[in-house]
Amino acid sequence: MPYLHTPIEALSGVGAARKTAYNKMGIYTVEDLLYHFPRAYEHRGDVRLLSEARGEAYQSGKARMATLLTVSTEPKVSRIKGRMTLLKFRAFDDSGSCDITFFNQEFLRSTFTVGSVFRFYGRVEVSGKDRYTMTGPAYEPYTERRPLPPLYAVYPLTEGISNKMISEHIRQSLAATGLVEDPLPEDIRVAEGLCTLGYALRQIHTPEDFQSLHTAKRRLAFDEFFRFALGLGTAGRTARVQGAPICRITDTVMEDFLRALPYSLTGAQARALRELRRDLASDTAMNRMIVGDVGCGKTVCAAAAMYVAVKAGRQAALMAPTGILASQHAADLLPLFERLGLRGALLTGHTTAAQKKKIYAALASESPSERLDVVIGTQALLSEGVTFAAPGLVVTDEQHRFGVNQRATLSEKNKNAHLLVMSATPIPRTLALVMYGDLDVSRIDEMPPGRQRVDTFVVDESYRSRLDAFIRKNVAEGGQVYVVCPAVEETEEDTALIPLSADFGGEQTAVAIAEKGSDIPMKAAVQYAAELQKRLPDLTVSFVHGRMKPAEKDKVMSAFASGEIQVLVSTTVIEVGVNVPNACLMLVENAERFGLSQLHQLRGRVGRGMRKSYCVLIRGGGGDTAKARLEVMRTTYDGYAIAEKDLAQRGPGDFLAPADGAGIRQSGGFRLAESWSDAELMNHAFSHARDLLTDDPTLAGYPELKKTVARMYAQSGNILN
Repeated sequence: MPYLHTPIEALSGVGAARKTAYNKMGIYTVEDLLYHFPRAYEHRGDVRLLSEARGEAYQSGKARMATLLTVSTEPKVSRIKGRMTLLKFRAFDDSGSCDITFFNQEFLRSTFTVGSVFRFYGRVEVSGKDRYTMTGPAYEPYTERRPLPPLYAVYPLTEGISNKMISEHIRQSLAATGLVEDPLPEDIRVAEGLCTLGYALRQIHTPEDFQSLHTAKRRLAFDEFFRFALGLGTAGRTARVQGAPICRITDTVMEDFLRALPYSLTGAQARALRELRRDLASDTAMNRMIVGDVGCGKTVCAAAAMYVAVKAGRQAALMAPTGILASQHAADLLPLFERLGLRGALLTGHTTAAQKKKIYAALASESPSERLDVVIGTQALLSEGVTFAAPGLVVTDEQHRFGVNQRATLSEKNKNAHLLVMSATPIPRTLALVMYGDLDVSRIDEMPPGRQRVDTFVVDESYRSRLDAFIRKNVAEGGQVYVVCPAVEETEEDTALIPLSADFGGEQTAVAIAEKGSDIPMKAAVQYAAELQKRLPDLTVSFVHGRMKPAEKDKVMSAFASGEIQVLVSTTVIEVGVNVPNACLMLVENAERFGLSQLHQLRGRVGRGMRKSYCVLIRGGGGDTAKARLEVMRTTYDGYAIAEKDLAQRGPGDFLAPADGAGIRQSGGFRLAESWSDAELMNHAFSHARDLLTDDPTLAGYPELKKTVARMYAQSGNILN
């Protein structure tokens, strides 16, 4: 029997080549393999007659079906094209007969004996009135005494690892689930009515039925939320350095700063600034988050706090998740700070080695006259050479885009400094409490004067020609256009697969299966840009997505910002990006595939200038539920109201795992929690985590849980100590 920490190569059939392939997927041990969850399931329990292959759902040539057939002829083997072999036989059911073919599998000759019954799964092609063909189907021997499982797991793969192979290795590994030490405290498991960890791991890979799979998924999703909450809580405690002295920043006169602004602060901004100044003047470190819609003016509040800190003789740092956003902040803020007599610099991955050396020296200088007051940058601020002589305030923008490790590292470099984070995602109060329970929240719920409402429309594919004309009209009037697609490149989707993210609970499962085959393929940015350029040859069309190198992305975004590109086709990577006031039209393809809060963020990319702006949500499918969700977007403009509805409808995944980019998915290891639709499960997990950390802040009494959390964040030394 394999043990959890047994190396993967100890499993039967795993040699050097397969070990290397598994390692590429991050699988080194039996435990890693058990946590390599399926990406989807084939619903082989939905057995149909051969004649049903004539139905509309199967005529596309993509859908697969399960059918129960009796072998009626002896398999025959013939040779074709050199060493290739063809094994062929016939099988039947009450509606017709089927010619079944396998290539290069002569060894199956003895498997399919006349009279034996098999469940075949694959594509069925119609070849005559009552004749059908299947090529290379999956097969399982059937007896009435031994019912076959209805769901068959489909795994993420890599070159050299087949689904059949990984299924066999997981089957071997499941023997170890009886040895699993459950790190979840038993009282919490019982209170939440969760199954054991061993049962969950067995059912996620080899589910007996939909209910068993739902039970397993619920347990494993709870674990991910719970570990994530513990990681955030322990990282926050480590980063704050409990009991350490803090610099009190008081009596800074703000008149010069306020006069330097080309506008007056809104009431909400003024309120947030008062809260910031009160925190900075206290005896304990500020831990505050400013939240508000795109364009509400969070950055100027952060800039005011940075000014207060520097005027008190301290330094301030602002870290953004992308180079282009950091450059945008630098372009907006550094000239303002310079007019106020503050010295600042931009530090990103594009900064030259010579410039970095100067910036490092200026940040670490003990001489106030030579010291850099303000630095704005990306993760380059976490580099080993960056040290601050007089840290006073650390600001992080788009808080949810940074992993726990990154936030902790920046705080470690600025011990005893105040912390301010910003988020343009309007986070519901319940989610803010669980994600950032250690932070006080300043909410900017008022937009600056002159900010236009972006008219929003929901249309379907029948509007395609009118949409092209609308793009051309807006560009002709001098505007620019975003088109957002849910995928990077086209992939062939098998409409018979049930995704791991589907809710496997009773009626909802039936709906998910019924609607699965009706969805049109996802629009993909790369192909869409090429097609749009052909349809609109007189316009300049380009694309950007998260798989591009940072330098490539920055180049495209800069070209769009300067007006060289008129239409930018993108994935959600532009959700956080450069400010383009000239952009006045946002089209979102397959809008039903996005969360409401994500759509609201995308809508915030337009309407930032003087032009009348529009957002068009193009629905590709999804049924009545999708229609109702998009109607919320059409009629609602308050980001917090949208976020509350999104949390209720979709769960927390839209906030925790941003699409097409790095985020909490990477830093927290989410596989199931990001798609979980029951927000109550998340709330309970975070509540239990807070209670546990209150009683045992370092998890000293829970060594196995402590190790599990550390492994999840891959930073045992910095998060849990």
